[in-house]
Amino acid sequence: MKRIIAFIFLSLFIGTACTDLNLNPLSQGSSATWYSNESEITMALNDCYREVFWFQDDNLWTDDLIYRSNLNEVTGNTMTGQSGTVTTLWLNSYKSISRTNTILASLPRAASKISAAKLDQYAAEARYCRACRYSTLISHFGDVIYTTRVLPLDSAFMVSKTPKATILKGIYADFDFAASKLPTTNSASSPARATKGAALAMKARIALYMGDYTTARDAAKACMDLGAYTLYPDFGKLFLPSTKNASESIFIIPRSVALNVTLDQGIIQNTTTRTAPNGWCAYNPSWDLFCSFLCKDGLTIDKSPLYNPRLPFQNRDPRCTKSIVEFGTAHLGFIYQPHPDSTKVLNVNTGKYVTNMDTRSYTQYASYDGLAVKKAVDIDWIDDLKTDPDRIIIRYADVLLMYAEAKIELNEIDQSVRDAMNMVRARAYGVDKSAITSYPAITATDQSSLRRTLRIERRMEFFNENLRYMDIIRWKVAEIVLNKSSYGMLDPADQRAKIISKGLWFFPGIPDFDNQDNPDFTAWYAAGLTKLLTPKTFDKNRQYLWPLPTTELLGNKNLTQNPGY
Repeated sequence: MKRIIAFIFLSLFIGTACTDLNLNPLSQGSSATWYSNESEITMALNDCYREVFWFQDDNLWTDDLIYRSNLNEVTGNTMTGQSGTVTTLWLNSYKSISRTNTILASLPRAASKISAAKLDQYAAEARYCRACRYSTLISHFGDVIYTTRVLPLDSAFMVSKTPKATILKGIYADFDFAASKLPTTNSASSPARATKGAALAMKARIALYMGDYTTARDAAKACMDLGAYTLYPDFGKLFLPSTKNASESIFIIPRSVALNVTLDQGIIQNTTTRTAPNGWCAYNPSWDLFCSFLCKDGLTIDKSPLYNPRLPFQNRDPRCTKSIVEFGTAHLGFIYQPHPDSTKVLNVNTGKYVTNMDTRSYTQYASYDGLAVKKAVDIDWIDDLKTDPDRIIIRYADVLLMYAEAKIELNEIDQSVRDAMNMVRARAYGVDKSAITSYPAITATDQSSLRRTLRIERRMEFFNENLRYMDIIRWKVAEIVLNKSSYGMLDPADQRAKIISKGLWFFPGIPDFDNQDNPDFTAWYAAGLTKLLTPKTFDKNRQYLWPLPTTELLGNKNLTQNPGY
């Protein structure tokens, strides 16, 4: 056990050997001889931009996406200090932090060969990456180990947690330094490096997560004032592999099929519809999400006269059908139709009918709730399961909505709040925000109404972008939405008898909504009109923070576990 713990800490705080033995051949680099020129520093920084270090929360941890009738560590409340998700996030975060600290400590070595301005830029990139790592750590674990220097091995076994408020100040300082030294934007040939805009945007994000609305407002506004970003005109195409480094992208991790840096094949198969080649259609938009898309009059489906449960995709915010596949429309070369009587569907490329693998009357594991993901899914996905859309870490729409949210929470309601929200909403309709008769422009002036609208707007805009989890965590609504069950379609025979024969396809009615605009399907379930898929569980007394890894606690007596674990 001691050997295992020692290895773990060595991997966390790499580059800190305390031995006098020189084990490095002169022809190879080491932390003692590396970082002496621009090429070596660039190579070291490139490592900090590897995709493995840029953790994003799983959409399945939320009320937006289901995986058939399966639960996970979050929705099933089974996360522990031994969970792979926990240990991997912790380990990768501190690997990256250790490497950035080593770079920063070593930069003076190259002072005689590199200009002071260039060294400042390298330091700014390293500090940006370090700030991003600590932002993820404190938003998930709370108080964590904090160091901005390379730790000797003996010290690594004794470090205690630092309050997250103190760490947040260090994060702000790193982002501020980065914003002051980095270029405003990157060149098209090098889109994946830190910039002034990225530093300001990520500062706004962590400030919002920590409830520091003044800092979030100011950082988001500073990013907006750069004038470097615009909303991409086509919401549906923004996420496709053919759209690279879009005008809206502030910080991305590029992918490349040629370089074998691609979207995970499991995501492709689980998301793609079953009739298309290689598709499993196991990851499905939830009914909760589907019902949360507003109608074209800006009202929720329980209040809008435009909503028809028999034709639930009609008259909805355009992001609905750009995020979820509309029944009877072409998707990946086939008409998508989960109706149990549609055993054949059209191949739109050949004009011939083929077996419909997306109806549960033919395929047991077709979508459990009838819904399929459309957002970001492209024909490019299905031929060889290799595709390379940009991995968007933060984009301009998020900055606009963060600015609006911060101002709303500060009760600084003015036209700039509505303008920021309307820019995002109008883009979904393909118009400018000034075209107020072409989309349901936001006109509310009171804090409560705008807060509710902002939260719905974020849900419609950012589905499947790994942001919903931290939204429901920081809004403290996870204890509500993750303590509700997920529902889906009845089995085919019951579906025909109770729904289709009574003319109730697709939805048997309009669900009830709670006072926070969350749909409630329990009445349908009680009437036998829907099927219970997963009874989710969220413990508000512990799950707002993650447990520290058990291996860290075993190796360091000065660390304490978070409450409830």
